[in-house]
Amino acid sequence: QVQLVESGGGLVQTGGSLRLSCAASGSIFSIIPMGWYRQAPGKQRELVATITSGGSTNYADSVKGRFTISRDIAKNTVYLQMNSLKPEDTAVYYCAADYVLERLLGGDATFWGRGTQVTVSS
Repeated sequence: QVQLVESGGGLVQTGGSLRLSCAASGSIFSIIPMGWYRQAPGKQRELVATITSGGSTNYADSVKGRFTISRDIAKNTVYLQMNSLKPEDTAVYYCAADYVLERLLGGDATFWGRGTQVTVSS
C-alpha cells in the first residue's frame, strides 16, 4: 500500500532548527515529485517546498533561504531542513507526492501523509 509517513516535528524556540522526514512506501516515489505543505490553525494549507526526482526544487517565498528540501532516492525519503524558525512557521506539516509536478504545486496531490506538528515558541 502506498503510504507517506512524516516524522521530526516538535517544539522549538525562535531561531532554532528542525529536520522533518517523510518516508515513502512504494518504489514509485523514487521517480515522482514530492514536497511539503503546511497548515496553521485557521489558515489555508500552503505550499512550502517541492523537489523532483532530478533534484529541481521550488520554495515558498516565506521560507527561501531558511528551509532546504532534499531527497534520498535509495531510502525513498524526503527531508525538510528548517533553520531560523519563526513563530509564524508553526503549523502541521504534510508530506505530499504526485505523478505530475503541476498537481503537486497546485495542492491537488494524489498522496498525502497524516502530518507532523511543528511549534515555534517566541
